[in-house]
Amino acid sequence: MTEQKKILMVIAQENFRDEEFLGPKKVFEDSGAKVTVASNTTKKAKGVLGKKVSPDISISDVNIDDYDAISITGGGGAKEYLWDNKELQEIVRKANEQGKIIGAICIAPVVLANAGLLEGKMSTVFKNEETVKILKDNAAKYRDKDVMVDGNIITGRDPNAANKYGQAVIKALK
Repeated sequence: MTEQKKILMVIAQENFRDEEFLGPKKVFEDSGAKVTVASNTTKKAKGVLGKKVSPDISISDVNIDDYDAISITGGGGAKEYLWDNKELQEIVRKANEQGKIIGAICIAPVVLANAGLLEGKMSTVFKNEETVKILKDNAAKYRDKDVMVDGNIITGRDPNAANKYGQAVIKALK
C-alpha cells in the first residue's frame, strides 16, 4: 500500500473555471489522493458557472512541503488573482526545486511562466494572443495540445482537457 498522495489545488477567489476545478478534483480523489484547496483567502470562492467552494487554506499559509503536487485552476479569475501572486510564484518555485509535480490548466500556466518554470519546457495554455505571448516571452515551448507533460510540469489547455489533465497529474505522481 502506497501512502496517500496529497495534492494542493489552487483556485482564484472569483471566476475560477468550475470544470477545471471539479474534473481534476474528482480524478484526484477517485485515485485516492487527498485534496486541499487554497485560494487568496478562506472566504467562499465562486466559479464562473456558480460553483461555490470554501478553501481549506489561504495561499499565504501554504507550506509546499506538506504536498506531493500542486494544481492551479484556470478561468478568468486566475488572471486577476493568481498570475502575479508573488506568494504563489514562490510556492511553485519551491515545489519545482523539490521535484514535485506542478500542474496548471487553461490560463493558469501563466503563473508558471511568470515564476520562471516554463523556460525551455513544452507547455500548453488556453489559446489566446496574450497567454501564448506570455509563455513564449518566458521561453516556453508552446504547443497547441490538450495536455503537455515535460518532466514534473503538466499543463492543460482548456475545460475540455480537464479530466485528461487530472489523469496526467495522477500518472506523474505514481
